[in-house]
Amino acid sequence: MFQQIFTLLLDVAGGLLTGACLLRLYMQRQRIPFANPIGQFVFALTDWVILPLRKLVPPLGAWDVASLVAALLVQLLQYLLLALVIGLGVGGWTWLPWLAVFGMARVALSGMIGLMIVYAVISWLQSQSPLADVIERLVAPVLKPFRRFIPLVGGIDLSPLAALLLMQVLMIVLGHLQASVLGAGF
Repeated sequence: MFQQIFTLLLDVAGGLLTGACLLRLYMQRQRIPFANPIGQFVFALTDWVILPLRKLVPPLGAWDVASLVAALLVQLLQYLLLALVIGLGVGGWTWLPWLAVFGMARVALSGMIGLMIVYAVISWLQSQSPLADVIERLVAPVLKPFRRFIPLVGGIDLSPLAALLLMQVLMIVLGHLQASVLGAGF
C-alpha cells in the first residue's frame, strides 16, 4: 500500500514538473508569448530549475535545451526514487536513463492528449478566451499533417480525433517498451 501511494504521489509530482518543463520548451519553440495564465504558471513552476541549468546548458538554435535537460533530470530523479523504494534487480541501475526517456515521452504524449481534448471542447464552445488562442497554437503543429488528409465532415474538423487516436496508439507502444525495460531492470 505504501509503495502504491508513494508511486502515485511521485508520478503526479514528477509528471507535473516534467510536463511544465516540456511545455516551456515547446512554447518557446512555437514562439508563444508567456504573458498569459498558462505561460505564467509554467514560468513560476520551472524557473527554479531551468534558470540555473541555462548557465550550464546553452540553447541550441531555437531549442531551449535547459528545459529538455530539466525534464530529463526530473524523470531520472523520479525513477531513481522509485527504484530505491521498490528495489532494483541486477543491472537495474543501467536502465534508469532509458526509463527516464520513456517517462519523458509518456508525459509529453499525455500532455498533448490533454491539450487536444481541451482544444476540441473549446472549439465546440466557440470560446473567445485568450487561453483558446494559446491552446490552438500549441496543437496546430500536431494537427497540421492530419488536416492535409482529413477533410471537414459537415463543417466538423475530425483531425483532433485522428490525432488523439494516433497518440493513444503511441502511448500503448511506449507503455510496452517501458514495461519491457522495467522487466529487464527490476
